[in-house]
Amino acid sequence: MPDWLYSATPHIISLIAVLSLLLSSINAFGDETQKTVVIGGDYNYPPYEFINDQGEPAGYNVDLTRAIAEVMGMKVSFRMGEWSQIRKAFEQGQIDALQGMIRSEERSRIFDFSPAHAIIHQSVFARRGAQRISLLQQLAGKEVVVQENGIMHDYLISNKTGARLITVPTHADALRRLASGKHDYALVANLPGLYVGKELGLSNIIPVGRTFQAQRYGYAVRKGNDALLAQFSEGLAILKNTGRQQQIYNKWLSPLQEHTSDWKNLGKVAAIVSALLLVVLGGTVVWNRMLKKEVDRRSEELNIRQQQLIQADKMTSLGILVSGVAHEINNPAGLLLLNIPMVRDAWQDCEDILEQHYQQHGDFLLAGLPYSRMRDEIPLLLSDMQDSSRRIKRIVEDLKDFARQRHDDEHAPFDLNEVTEMAIRLVDNSIRKSTDHFSVEYYQPMPAVAGNAQRIEQVIINLILNACQALGHRQQAVSIRTFYDAGSGQVGLEVIDQGCGIDSENLKRLIDPFFTTKREQGGTGLGLSVSSGIVQAHNGQMQFSSEPGEGTRVTLTFPASTTAQTTDSYSMHSESQVNHS
Repeated sequence: MPDWLYSATPHIISLIAVLSLLLSSINAFGDETQKTVVIGGDYNYPPYEFINDQGEPAGYNVDLTRAIAEVMGMKVSFRMGEWSQIRKAFEQGQIDALQGMIRSEERSRIFDFSPAHAIIHQSVFARRGAQRISLLQQLAGKEVVVQENGIMHDYLISNKTGARLITVPTHADALRRLASGKHDYALVANLPGLYVGKELGLSNIIPVGRTFQAQRYGYAVRKGNDALLAQFSEGLAILKNTGRQQQIYNKWLSPLQEHTSDWKNLGKVAAIVSALLLVVLGGTVVWNRMLKKEVDRRSEELNIRQQQLIQADKMTSLGILVSGVAHEINNPAGLLLLNIPMVRDAWQDCEDILEQHYQQHGDFLLAGLPYSRMRDEIPLLLSDMQDSSRRIKRIVEDLKDFARQRHDDEHAPFDLNEVTEMAIRLVDNSIRKSTDHFSVEYYQPMPAVAGNAQRIEQVIINLILNACQALGHRQQAVSIRTFYDAGSGQVGLEVIDQGCGIDSENLKRLIDPFFTTKREQGGTGLGLSVSSGIVQAHNGQMQFSSEPGEGTRVTLTFPASTTAQTTDSYSMHSESQVNHS
């Protein structure tokens, strides 16, 4: 896509949204009796839709509906209640639309649906220790609690699984019954089930088996109400194109949740243990001062090691999570790379027909825009989509490689330039947010270093992030260079920033465990300590030089694995002044 068109596209999309809003507003002004659209929803289906503590509608669906009403100039009111009652009122014409309904073949006979704004998965929940369920046919003869008139109620009836169904008004009722010891299983939507279980503190029930039925979830209207369906579909398209729908999605349905309760409990246990140790040490002080000093010293070492073990376990769990998420992202990215060429071929097959129609009948609308414009833009859009999919796949592969667990004794020759490039790609977003002046210089040819490439990558990432955090504004620079000293046989890397610098009294404490000047911002003080340990394990050195207000230079050096003759073949591959504006 041409640079001018690429830069103008967001403004065009915004202009379309504004024009739609203005036209809707003009229509509303000309008709003071504009009809209020009654929107139905489940009063207890968090986080999609529910009644909050203030007695008002809330959730992802509610925010999305309000945003669509705003851009389309609609008047809406919400009617929330038990799902079975809301669905009945909808079928009887008392409600104009449902803001969240799962599409099925049976429901499509009596309702029309907008494009999906979410995907819903279903899960089987049970009390701890219950048999795992991998197929819904395993529910035959079991008492299964489902939401009355919900999608799984419909599914189990139409597919005759043999389960004995117990219907309840809400997901919360289903999980409460299960937690109290009644019935065998509950079949409910996965995310609302997890949400409700957490909110109600139902710790004895868990999902048992994989999720089922990836189902399309969107707006529903009664058959024939095409005008209202078109308003919701167009409004949803505007929100997607302007990024507002994604903002609402991220607010309510972000897939990554921070689970900190286990660490808080562990901290409480550690605090109790520390208190007991202090009592014991206090008694020891009375008997022997010299013994007190020895015990204090050893207790401090023990506490440091304990904190390092906690942090190491936390990072291991994070690595597993990142690896799993990367795998989940990789699958749809691969699907995009497979399908986009097919869509491009389909477009090419249709292009001659569309062009013939254009020549015979003149311009016409395609996806809401003139064909004369879309015939040039669609190939560019498909090309951009394929390039973006490739970039997603490459980033995911970098994340998977970073998260992959290796033992410290897995040492092999590696290229410091390649490891540095990988580290820069992983933190590219942080660099772009911090500075407009980032440069890299690579020494070529670079002798190999013997060690664990992943661990050295971890060190470089930490140094780059520290440099970015030290900057006060975007005009300050960060530069990186690799080098080789043939005389000493040392391979090295420097990370230089023009940030705030470091006080002399703090400079000598940088690698002390738990020393940090960013405690209030959540710093643990372990980053440079762990990095220093990794460098020392590779027989290397990490040196710091800094002055307050003058920036900081960090230098890493490692022994080359071979005595490469590079004195007369020095060359520098430069990527200087990479503009991140």
